[in-house]
Amino acid sequence: MSGERPTVAWIDPEALAANFGEARRLAAGREVIAVVKADGYGHGARTVARGLLEAGCRELAVATVDEARELRGAGIQTSLLVLGGIHDAAEAETAAAHGLTVAVHHMGQLPWLRAAAPVGRAPLALQLEVDTGMARMGVPAEQVAELARAIEEAPELELDGIYTHLSRADEEDPAPSVEQLVRFAGVLDALPDGGRSLRRVHVANSAGLLATPELESVLPAAVNAVRPGLMLYGVAPAPHQKARAELTPVMTLETAIVNLRDVAAGRAVGYGGSWVAKCEGRIATLPIGYADGVPWSLANTGVALVNGIERPFAGRVSMDLVTLDVGSAPAKIGDRVVLFGEPALPVEAVAELAGTLAYELLVRVGTRVPRKVRVRTDS
Repeated sequence: MSGERPTVAWIDPEALAANFGEARRLAAGREVIAVVKADGYGHGARTVARGLLEAGCRELAVATVDEARELRGAGIQTSLLVLGGIHDAAEAETAAAHGLTVAVHHMGQLPWLRAAAPVGRAPLALQLEVDTGMARMGVPAEQVAELARAIEEAPELELDGIYTHLSRADEEDPAPSVEQLVRFAGVLDALPDGGRSLRRVHVANSAGLLATPELESVLPAAVNAVRPGLMLYGVAPAPHQKARAELTPVMTLETAIVNLRDVAAGRAVGYGGSWVAKCEGRIATLPIGYADGVPWSLANTGVALVNGIERPFAGRVSMDLVTLDVGSAPAKIGDRVVLFGEPALPVEAVAELAGTLAYELLVRVGTRVPRKVRVRTDS
């Protein structure tokens, strides 16, 4: 890393491939639609997409048209589902131009999509998201049949699939998810042949897939795909789901000590002097801060691994710097420091200290932190 700030997010493609393999195992023969939205959950969408395709993935999903366009620009030509749909005529035209599959959430989107559909070519593929309990996006269950007919009657459009999103699958009680699946089954029953003629019918996010033993018995027969996101990056949505799959962290956020300072007892450190040395010791400064994604809430509560040894944050997190209390432990300028990603310091543990979610920590790693592919040398 000569000539560079020693702060990097290492991405492990072997871990990504292994996690995809676990998703495929739990999918039990169903297609795995890998979610790579939010720049591949902060890991770098292009790198992640290529890694997943190499691992055997055949379909990807993103949140926005712009995310899909970026992947197309990187040469990713596989099926791309835009979960967030389109919001105006211009987005519809972009989606059509790049051969995207677009989620539909209300009737008002159809005129834009019909106008954008390429003349004399294959119809524009659409999928209906059904609201079965999230109350966020998606078509209300009672409107699905009407919207499906409107799509089928438009020669420019094709109903490619239908799906719903589980809102509480990370809870230990499966009852709320079972209730959503029953509603979804009712929607499918109202469609011709129960939705079996559709290319894709999918439900399970990572939490739903990791809850498979509880939900499998109530999955509608037409469901032929799953839609994991977080687990692909080596994180289980809830602690009780960790044992359901062997997941390996894909990202390790790493930096190095750039300064060491002796401090006497009573010496305050950082903005506001919120940390005061209880005894003589040393403070290590790291070139990473909240502009890079380290939560401000980790002030005086966070930890990092210095040469594999856990050391506490000392004082507030600054925009560009973090200070650690290394005491008398072995430490020198240039020593490796891990903020999260190793078994001894998983992102879930850091998220708990910060009072947030692992999802957020991953996606908030800043753009000035380079993502680099780690090539394993071990056999």
